[in-house]
Amino acid sequence: MQLLDGGGAKLIPVDAEFWAKIGEREELHAGRMMGLFHMDESPDHREVHPRGDEVLILLSGSIDVVLEDERGERVIELRGQGTCIVPRGVWHRQIVRAPSVMIFITPGDGTQHRGC
Repeated sequence: MQLLDGGGAKLIPVDAEFWAKIGEREELHAGRMMGLFHMDESPDHREVHPRGDEVLILLSGSIDVVLEDERGERVIELRGQGTCIVPRGVWHRQIVRAPSVMIFITPGDGTQHRGC
């Protein structure tokens, strides 16, 4: 789902190519992306969102959110249910400790990925 600037929302179809080509989809750069992930294993990448903070909401499970900045790494433990804010411009990754369900609200424009 895309949460549009100005208060609107739009459902976005997601297929097998969606995440690989999201950077090419300029129409998704406005506003924020919101979605739900079922996570059984840790993602194989880190990411940064230079245009705004990201909100992560754990609905169930167990995840560590690892924030990386000039001071080093800081871990936010989310267990059962919880929320954290990933500040704008901070590289981060998730470590899945148990199968989890998480909602993300992300400013997509300018997002970068790199391997763990």
